[in-house]
Amino acid sequence: MGILRDNYEGMKKWVEYCRSTSHGSLRDNRGGDFGDWLSIGADSNKDVIGTGYYAYSTRLLAKTAAVLGNTADAATYEALFRDIRSAFNTKFVNPTTGAFIGAGTNTQCCYLMALKFDLLPDVLRPHVAELLDKDIASRGYHLSTGFVGVSYLLPVLTQVGKNETAYKLLMQDSFPSWPFSVKNGATTIWERWDGWTPDKGFQTIAMNSYNHYSLGSCGEWLYTTVAGINQEPTSAGFKKIIIHPQPGGPLTFAKGSFRSVHGMISTAWQKSAAGFSLETTIPADTTAVVYVPAANAAAVKESGNPAASAPGVTVMGMENGAAKFAVGAGHYKFTVGR
Repeated sequence: MGILRDNYEGMKKWVEYCRSTSHGSLRDNRGGDFGDWLSIGADSNKDVIGTGYYAYSTRLLAKTAAVLGNTADAATYEALFRDIRSAFNTKFVNPTTGAFIGAGTNTQCCYLMALKFDLLPDVLRPHVAELLDKDIASRGYHLSTGFVGVSYLLPVLTQVGKNETAYKLLMQDSFPSWPFSVKNGATTIWERWDGWTPDKGFQTIAMNSYNHYSLGSCGEWLYTTVAGINQEPTSAGFKKIIIHPQPGGPLTFAKGSFRSVHGMISTAWQKSAAGFSLETTIPADTTAVVYVPAANAAAVKESGNPAASAPGVTVMGMENGAAKFAVGAGHYKFTVGR
């Protein structure tokens, strides 16, 4: 809370600056910017990006105001967010098909921002998710995002029900992709997707770092979706934890850990023809909701016993093909079909 209070006025000043330099709630007067910097095979419209971040910043400000108890500002900035979203749709989105309008708008980055920042009417979200999925498939399951879009790529695909596409991108080892650079000797993240290619060799020495974080932002998805370690959205400091690994692609096992202020949170899952297992450790003075892929909650065991009667475990029901369990601190081993 202290961090929010300390920075609240600065947040307001930024949003108000964006408002004062926008036209009809569109950020089309930003001065020079790099847009989706170092994208590959796509040049995303900078007005879409600018307006998207204006909307996102405004929504974050509205939420911050609500957390701090400033109900008047919360209402004001939520209304401004809705104005920006309306202007965004009028300018850039076909209201029937969801296809974007204008040069450089039908790109992975633009689709991702619209989905991530809640800029679309609910009825159009599935259409834009399909457009995103089809763009990736049309490129042979390759990405085209640069510094702006890359961090949203895998999380948004999972969020909109395209988890298998996310795994295909993760495992893709031909250019451009993350494993392409690994396959060609990378031990750190390159600044550019084409920092080196077999046909062109090295990129310009004027700007071609081989230790550059931005394109490595897929790491968030690795621990939130593959390892399945998340924080409950209304929580802070991982006081309330969500354990929700979402297996996909050719992966048959994964493990991960996160050192929170309360202690180590860890997961390890494995799937085979025989079934699925998930081990997780929840630190002291915290609680968690654990998702286990299963046909029904009765099929899940914990430490060899029915999960429904296991100590410290409460059945919460089913959600999107997974059984939900509330647990307290401790170590748990959930199994299905073993």
